[in-house]
Amino acid sequence: MNTKKLQDIPYSVLDLATVVEGQTPANSFRHSLDLARKVEELGYKRYWLAEHHNMPSVASSATSVLIGFIAGGTRTIRVGSGGIMLPNHAPLIVAEQFGTLASLYPDRIDLGLGRAPGTDQLTAMAIRGENMHGAHHFPTDIKRLQQFFSEDNFDSKVRAIPGEGLDIPIWVLGSSTDSARVAAAMGLPYAFASHFAPTYFMEAIKLYRENFQPSKDLQEPYVLACVNVIAADTDSEAERLSTSIKQLFMGIVTGRRSLLQPPVDNMEDIWNIYEEQAVNQMLTYSFVGGPEKLRSEVLSFVEKTGVNEIMATSHIFDHQARLHSYEIFSEVFS
Repeated sequence: MNTKKLQDIPYSVLDLATVVEGQTPANSFRHSLDLARKVEELGYKRYWLAEHHNMPSVASSATSVLIGFIAGGTRTIRVGSGGIMLPNHAPLIVAEQFGTLASLYPDRIDLGLGRAPGTDQLTAMAIRGENMHGAHHFPTDIKRLQQFFSEDNFDSKVRAIPGEGLDIPIWVLGSSTDSARVAAAMGLPYAFASHFAPTYFMEAIKLYRENFQPSKDLQEPYVLACVNVIAADTDSEAERLSTSIKQLFMGIVTGRRSLLQPPVDNMEDIWNIYEEQAVNQMLTYSFVGGPEKLRSEVLSFVEKTGVNEIMATSHIFDHQARLHSYEIFSEVFS
């Protein structure tokens, strides 16, 4: 049995700058900044933004630009990527962008790296061009990034200015055992996308811990789990709010993607049994409920997994209800 107490667990935010029905990305960005300021007050440790492309409901495609906007509008919370999809970019460009961010906002920038495209194959081809097999170079590209950030790179013919000599924490993101092996071998912290890819979560974090090699960056394995959180004053209100994310994931399952929809009273009118099963499987690691239910379920999750940090993502249609959800979630850890 794991003995971690909830008070000892840092809690953080993953934001996709979700676009809700009837609004625009401009609204989403203002809401993201409003949320970042709110969670900073509530004691959240970090605020990460995710790189996705060609998705109507996700406006965080220019991730490093949005990180600068959020970091510039907050004071203390760490801001970073959850993640930058590294095969979409040349490591030098990532080093320069995050070197710029870390120069503007010292000791506040995290660089989470993923190897998936963050999109469909056709869009990935439009982004990557000749680099379509870039995922195979993921460990090598991380090492190149580390070299660009190192002080030892000062006499290289290719340098990251700014970026060189800056201490920017690198995280490996993943949704499978492949990423766990990379993070373990390189001695880097590991963030798992259990909020949409729960299947290999327990296997991957076990593999990561068993194979972890200490590095100058990290002496012991560190696991961050991203989960869905829909909190409200009552269990029934939280369940109703959760129908928005269920509709969003149903769009992923069926290929009929749309903007985030308002909650409904009954999902039975919307999905069939197969869609329901597929969505509920993807949402395995979701915490939906009022304060007491949330506290009990989160404690059970921490005891079962031994995670070092929990990152919450909350697809909630109403902005005020979303702010309130993060407020309730923070109280779980107090």
